Amino acid sequence: MLPKYSLVERERRWLVAQLPPLPAAHRRIEDRYIIGTRLRLRRIIDSETGTVQHKLTRKYDSADPAARPIVTAYLEAAEHAVVAALPAHVITKRRHRLDGFSIDLFDGPLAGLVLAEREAADAASLAAVPQPAWLGADVTQNPCYQGGHLAAHGLPET
Repeated sequence: MLPKYSLVERERRWLVAQLPPLPAAHRRIEDRYIIGTRLRLRRIIDSETGTVQHKLTRKYDSADPAARPIVTAYLEAAEHAVVAALPAHVITKRRHRLDGFSIDLFDGPLAGLVLAEREAADAASLAAVPQPAWLGADVTQNPCYQGGHLAAHGLPET
C-alpha cells in the first residue's frame, strides 16, 4: 500500500561511460539531504530563464529501488530558506536533458561522477528503456548511488 498522497516514481540510473555531446541548456541543482530524515530540499535554477524552483521531497523505502513512493511539495523562497537552515548533507550538480535521459554532472566532492537517469510510467516501459552506447553500468539497484547516500558518504568505492 502506498503512503497517503504519494506517487510511485519509476526510474533507472546508470553510470555514464562516455559523455555524449550535451545541449547547453541545463538546470543547476542543489540538493540538501536533511540529516536524520528522508527529506530532500532542492533548489533548481534554469540556465536559460533564470527561474528558480524550490521543492521538498520525501522518498520512501521500497523493496524495488526502481519504483519508490515519493511525495513532493513546491515551496516559496522564504519557506525554502527556513528549511535550508536545518543541518544537511549537500550535493550540487548540473542536469542536462538528452533523448529522454537526465544526465547529472556532479560538483564538489563528487566531481567527476556522471549519472544518467530515465523515468517511465510503468515497470514494462522502464525495463524497455533503450540503452545508448554512452551508458555504462546500471546502478539502479545499488543504494550507494542514491542521492542521500552520495551526499552523506561521497563517491562509492568500486
